[in-house]
Amino acid sequence: MQVRQTRILAELPSLLVSSKRPWLIAGVASLSLLGVVAATAVVPEAMSVTPASTQKVVEPLQISAVSVAPEANLPFVHDDRILPGDTIQSIFSRLGIDDAEALNFVRSTPEGAQAMRQLRAGRSVTALVHADGRLASLSLPLSQSGGRFTMERDTEGEGFQLRTQEAITVDTIVEMRTGTIRHSLFGATDAVGLPDSIATRLADIFGTEIDFHTDLRKGDTFSVVYESTIDETSIMRPGRILAAEFVNQGKRHVVVLHRGADGKDQYYSGDGRSLRQAFLRSPLEFSRVTSGFGRRLHPIHKSWRNHNGVDYAAPTGTPVKATSDGIVSFAGVQGGYGNLVVLRHRGKLSTAYAHLNGFAPKLRQGVSVSQGDIIGYVGSTGWSTGPHLHYEVRIDNVAHDPMKIALPMVESLEGKELAAFKRSADPLLQRLALLNYQPTSVASR
Repeated sequence: MQVRQTRILAELPSLLVSSKRPWLIAGVASLSLLGVVAATAVVPEAMSVTPASTQKVVEPLQISAVSVAPEANLPFVHDDRILPGDTIQSIFSRLGIDDAEALNFVRSTPEGAQAMRQLRAGRSVTALVHADGRLASLSLPLSQSGGRFTMERDTEGEGFQLRTQEAITVDTIVEMRTGTIRHSLFGATDAVGLPDSIATRLADIFGTEIDFHTDLRKGDTFSVVYESTIDETSIMRPGRILAAEFVNQGKRHVVVLHRGADGKDQYYSGDGRSLRQAFLRSPLEFSRVTSGFGRRLHPIHKSWRNHNGVDYAAPTGTPVKATSDGIVSFAGVQGGYGNLVVLRHRGKLSTAYAHLNGFAPKLRQGVSVSQGDIIGYVGSTGWSTGPHLHYEVRIDNVAHDPMKIALPMVESLEGKELAAFKRSADPLLQRLALLNYQPTSVASR
């Protein structure tokens, strides 16, 4: 009688090499269904098959004795984030703090009261809390000063004391984003993770070159280099746009931020041309002209008189902006003008803003203002039949039509200032070029 045993072909080499006995390979069967190749080995009748023996080996491991220290009541470290609507009580509850003395200390100290008023969602709270709920230390952020309110239990274990406040270390990093318009500007900026504040500022910067309501096209591209600040609380905050590029309908627009000799930051094109107009056409963002420049029938005196400005209708309290950089030469009440602000600009130019409901805080004679700064609020003071702004442009104290006068443009950089701009702009322009770099594929032969 012959004994047949089946082995997988892959096992045969090891068996053949390790065995000193003669083997007779009878044949090979192909299993097409399973894709497995098997071999049949025939063992002579006289030969006996000895099963492999196994032996369990148990090796004891030497385990060092572990000593358990007595209960030390060490505090647990908690690092949490302030949630929207959080109060000091809800923070204590979430961190497992059950300490009426600690809560009373926060409430009773001026520093603690300030910290409670400045709780802002997303900022960090750090606390050391004992297992029984007693507080060892607590650190809360102070959003206005940039420091922290930190209280610690004294060494005797009774009462608390304040630790000296230290300002939060803030690091500035430069980020870069590029995107393509598919449907809308903000849809494209969201797709590449650009913060909303940067996207809005991007539209403002290019607003003098591109009408984003009518000029935007599918396939337009943008690239932006901007600053972000991050503090020890790991909160990232977008900062200034340093350089940006927008390709609209095939036309390339580039801006670079530059700090001039006067210490003010302005945006210039790549060749040093300022994008900023010397004068805004209107001191109000959204309004309509209700009375133009020239002779008219006065609504109060019912007689024909010269109207030396333009009236803009707007609700009471609407912010009024300075149309150009200047110095406040008058801020107060003046006859039929009511509350009036007069700004003196370079050369013989000045602008006047009348019938104001009130003035901006700290606005007074001699104060410098920048274009776009709020100087007052729409009202109906003086000879006025309703809330509106009366706006004048004067040359050598003679009123001219603000809608027709040729206002000066901001001068382009020249000489040493232009050379300084090019030195500071070059690395930023290189970053924009890096964003737009697309490696060309090389065909292999």
